[in-house]
Amino acid sequence: MSIKQISVFLENKPGTLNRMTAALSEGRVDMRALSVAETKDFGIARMIVDDVFNAMNVLKEADFVASLTPVLAYEIPDETGGLNKLLGYFTDAQVNIEYMYAFLGGKDAKHAYMIFRVADTKAAEAALAGKGLKAVSQEEIALI
Repeated sequence: MSIKQISVFLENKPGTLNRMTAALSEGRVDMRALSVAETKDFGIARMIVDDVFNAMNVLKEADFVASLTPVLAYEIPDETGGLNKLLGYFTDAQVNIEYMYAFLGGKDAKHAYMIFRVADTKAAEAALAGKGLKAVSQEEIALI
């Protein structure tokens, strides 16, 4: 089961990221994970949020260009070797990871959560099925 990641294109100039987070804050959108990549002229903020529909509306109203991308989210134990074990399953299934980022779940977190962008989320899910992995749904993201 894939979840929806929001990608926002940002001008690479002072205050743009702050303007985006201010709009989301005013719209009562809670970011669960955030990754920002940049080039000389623009940046891309990739995020997982509690309410995708609300976030997309808030961003549109604030004149940001945003798109939705399906990504995979897996829970891993917050312990040494947890990520390595998960990546081994991806390797064994011949799933190439385009990019990934992580977040912890709350103050008393016992797990970390990894977000993966792969070329074919459905094929990757099928290849990883039965490995004992805990995939995280869109509904569960809102509760973390």
